Amino acid sequence: MSMVSIMERERTRKRPRLEWDVAPPPFPQAQRTFAVVGDEKKYASPPRRNDDRDGHYVFNLGENLTPRYKILGKMGEGTFGRVLECWDRQTRDYVAIKVIRSIQKYRDAAMIEVGVLERLVKSDVGCSRCVQIQKWFDYRNHICIVFEKLGPSLFDFLKRNKYCPFPVDLVREFGRQLLESVAYMHELRLIHTDLKPENILLVSSDYVKLPSCKRVFSDETQFRCLPKSSAIKLIDFGSTASANQSHSSIVSTRHYRAPEVILGVGWSTPCDLWSVGCILFELCTGEALFQTHENLEHLAMMERVLGPLPEHMIQKANKGAEKYFKRGSRLRWPEGAVSRESINAVKRLGRLKDIISRHVESSRSLLIDLLHGLLIYDPPKRITARQALDHRFFRIPT
Repeated sequence: MSMVSIMERERTRKRPRLEWDVAPPPFPQAQRTFAVVGDEKKYASPPRRNDDRDGHYVFNLGENLTPRYKILGKMGEGTFGRVLECWDRQTRDYVAIKVIRSIQKYRDAAMIEVGVLERLVKSDVGCSRCVQIQKWFDYRNHICIVFEKLGPSLFDFLKRNKYCPFPVDLVREFGRQLLESVAYMHELRLIHTDLKPENILLVSSDYVKLPSCKRVFSDETQFRCLPKSSAIKLIDFGSTASANQSHSSIVSTRHYRAPEVILGVGWSTPCDLWSVGCILFELCTGEALFQTHENLEHLAMMERVLGPLPEHMIQKANKGAEKYFKRGSRLRWPEGAVSRESINAVKRLGRLKDIISRHVESSRSLLIDLLHGLLIYDPPKRITARQALDHRFFRIPT
């Protein structure tokens, strides 16, 4: 089973994720100081242990990851390994360390990611909006990548608010920064390929709690959280691909996967812009646009929201995608559906304009126009990141 298939299987409709990531409590002053002479044991590495059955590094809280880093907690876990929150005794600051599983294919992928991260840093003039790598090292057969510590992901924030959408003005700021990051990568001939709210992190964990609305049958006031700062950074470059060659592999997490990837007609930088369109929709509505786990249903949802797929793309579909169409031109739907639930899921959707109109009030027409540009089926006709940044939606003063 491919890594992408595993990711899709784990991503259920409810999409469970880690709990809300809040700023850690102040580090005790006594622990901020360095060891006195003769107290080397305090900062020694722990005894060697076997990794767990999946190759993850086994640790205890309060231990050291090399004498320099004290492990404070686990921030996240994925197919690649784990992200640990650590205290850097040298800089006296919090860091996030990505500890890769001790399996060769993940070590190889990690070194590719290190190369991408170092390239991003080398070309950065302060506007990349990409997470900054501080260093990397090999520790007990685990590649460890040290990053600046950031706040929660936009997905975590949505989940915290029970999927209540962000205000449009805030989405505008998020979208502008995300597109700046994507434009920066594309100008370096790099394709992220896995853009999603989970991979967009707020720089700060600080937030404010504001009244939202009252329950229909209760006087109890509902609250929601909003970030104090709209600053974000893009993370997870482990799937980054070069734009200097053609690609046909399956990429992107299902909900944000472009039609050219599903149809197998080849993909490049435009696949990132499709993902951006799906992300902006989700931030404005609180719901993923295409909540599906199966190709035919996904294509049917696209047609329900955006209209029929272009015939020339259908004609170029690879062998694996041909089965989704009748006589090479019409989608095999609903007769090809795997269940009644699948048919109903597609029926519940409407046109993009109608869905946005139900959720968004201010800047509605401009947002719809921007999304239509990002969600164009034909990759060469899809707007670029720079063109999207010039859209009137981003010219509205905040």
